[in-house]
Amino acid sequence: MRIRTGGSGDVAAVLAMFDSAVAWLVSKGITGQWGDRPFTGDARRTEQVERWAGGGGLRIAEVDGEPAGCVSVGSPAAYVQPAEVAELYVQALVVDRRFPGLGVGAALLDRALAEAGERGVEVLRVDCYAGGDGRLVRWYEEWGFEREAPFTVGEWPGMVLRRAVRP
Repeated sequence: MRIRTGGSGDVAAVLAMFDSAVAWLVSKGITGQWGDRPFTGDARRTEQVERWAGGGGLRIAEVDGEPAGCVSVGSPAAYVQPAEVAELYVQALVVDRRFPGLGVGAALLDRALAEAGERGVEVLRVDCYAGGDGRLVRWYEEWGFEREAPFTVGEWPGMVLRRAVRP
């Protein structure tokens, strides 16, 4: 696996990653996380991915030269209170469902944690869908994140989690 800096040329690949994740979630009856429609063709979703691509924090994991997942790091979303200490924020994390069980998500989180350490910040934070059975929150906890605060955006239940960064 190789992780590289992403850019505007990766927008279609990132949208496709989300499309595969949404299709997989829908097949499991989970529509609360990212809805039930592909990201590709949705102007709002495309604009969001373009912001990540242009923001300097997009990282693409490749498996055998194929885009397999991405993480975007930067500032927290407007609906999240900034941390009281220096932070790096995971704005997005997705793994293309063509690459299950290869540790792509974990490798991308490790990369984000390493970048946080390189930047000298104290915490790496992320927010995620906290609905359903809470499996996604537990997944982040398994990777060393601790719950910080629940929140809602409209009807969407979320959880902010944090992980201390060690230099």
